[in-house]
Amino acid sequence: MQKQALVGPVNSETRKPFYRILYVQVLIGLMLGVLTGHLWPEFGAALKPFGDGFVKLVKMMIAPIVFCTIVSGINSISDSREVGRTLVKSMALFYLLTVLALLAGLVAVLLIQPGVGMHVSVSTLDPSVAAKFTKQASATGFADFMLHIIPHSFFGAFADGEVLPVLLVSILIAFGLSRAGDGGAVVTKAVDSFSQVLFVSFGFVMKLAPLGAFGAMAFTVGRYGIRSIGSLGLLILTFYIACSVFVVVVLGTLARLNGFSLWKTIRYFKEELLIVLGTSSSEPALPGALRKLEQLGCRKGVSGLVLPMGYSFNLDGSAIYLTLASIFIAQACDIHLSWGQIAAMLGLMLLTSKGAAGVTGSGFVALVATLSVMPDLPVTGVALLVGIDRFMSEARALTSMISNCVAAITVSLWEDACDREVLARELGGSGALKVAAGSQIGGGAVLQGDTAWISTTQSAA
Repeated sequence: MQKQALVGPVNSETRKPFYRILYVQVLIGLMLGVLTGHLWPEFGAALKPFGDGFVKLVKMMIAPIVFCTIVSGINSISDSREVGRTLVKSMALFYLLTVLALLAGLVAVLLIQPGVGMHVSVSTLDPSVAAKFTKQASATGFADFMLHIIPHSFFGAFADGEVLPVLLVSILIAFGLSRAGDGGAVVTKAVDSFSQVLFVSFGFVMKLAPLGAFGAMAFTVGRYGIRSIGSLGLLILTFYIACSVFVVVVLGTLARLNGFSLWKTIRYFKEELLIVLGTSSSEPALPGALRKLEQLGCRKGVSGLVLPMGYSFNLDGSAIYLTLASIFIAQACDIHLSWGQIAAMLGLMLLTSKGAAGVTGSGFVALVATLSVMPDLPVTGVALLVGIDRFMSEARALTSMISNCVAAITVSLWEDACDREVLARELGGSGALKVAAGSQIGGGAVLQGDTAWISTTQSAA
C-alpha cells in the first residue's frame, strides 16, 4: 500500500544570508541608483542601457511563458465552459476596478486642485512633445483595438511580444489540443516540459534584476534630477495619494470580502513589486507573479488566464493617471469643464486605458490618445507633464501590478480554483519544507521555478 505525503512550501529565504535574498539585492540596487544619479547625473543617465537591457531580456521570455502557462492551464480544465466563465468574470471585475480607478483620480484632483493658479497659456506650450506620441496613440477606436489583438501571423504574436495576441493564440491552441486526442497529449506534454525549462531559464535572468533596477533608477534621477519634481510636486503628491487610496480602500476591501489580506499579498509579491519600482514597468514581474500565484494554491488554468489579461484590461494605475492628468491640464490652463464633459471624458478613458500596455510610458501615450479626441482640452498640455512623467510611471506600474495580483486571486476564489488553506498558509509565511531547485532530495520533486515541492512515498506492510 502506498501512502503519499505532499510537503508544501515555506519561505526558505530565512536560511539565506540577507545579501543573497533577491528583494534585498534589488532594494540595494535602487538605493545605489538614486545615489549615483544624484551625485553623478551624467554618469547616472549613461546607465540607461542596464535598465533597458534587463527589461528586453524579460520581454524576450514573456511570450513563450504566457503561451505555455495558458495552454497547459486551460488544457487541464475538463469543462470548457469554465474558461468562458473565467473570462466573463475577469472582464466584469476589470471594468469595475477601472471605473473606480478613474473616479479615484478624479476625486483626488478635484479636492487637492494641483493645477489651480498656474494660469498657463495654451499658446506657449510646445506642440512637438505631443507630436512624438500622436502616432503611437492613433488607433483609439474599438474596432482598431480589437483588430490589433489579431496577429499578422502565428509566429508574429511571439515576434511582437505583446500579451494580448499571444493570449489569443494560446486560447485557440489550448482548445485545439483538448480535442486532438492522442496527438494533442504529446504536444501538451512537450509544452509542460518546455514550461519548466522556461521558468528555470527565467530564474537566471532574474539574477540580473538588481543591476537592471540600479541602471534604471540611476538614469531616472540623473536625467531628470530630484529637483525637477519641485515645481510640480503637488501634482505628483496628488497622484501618489490617489493611488494609495485606491490600493488601500478599493483593493483592500476586495481582498477582505474574499477572505485574504491585502498587506500579506503585497508582502508575498515584494520581489516583483520592487522590480516594478526599479524598472517603471510591470512586464518584468509577470513570469514571477504567475509562478507565485500557483504557489498560493491558484489553479494555473484560471490565474494563468486572468493575470495576462489584466496586463491590458486592468491598468488601474494608468486609469488614475488619465483622469488626474487631464483635469490638471484643464486647471492649469484655466479651462472649465462641465460635468457632462467630464462624464464623456470618463467614458472615452474606459477605452483608451485598455489600449495601453504595461510598459514604461504607456500611460503617457494613453493620455495623448484621450486628449487627441477631446476638443475641450489641448493635447499640447502634455508638455506640462513630460518632465515628471517618469516619476509618476513607477506608481502607475505598481498600482496596476498590485491590482492584477489581487484580481487573479479573487477570480480564482470565485471559480473555486484556489485552495484556501494553501493561500492562508503561504500568505501567513508558514507551511512545510521548500528547497532550492537542483537540490538532491528523497522521493519525487516537482520543479517550479526556483522551488521544489517534495513528495515522499512510503511503503506500509
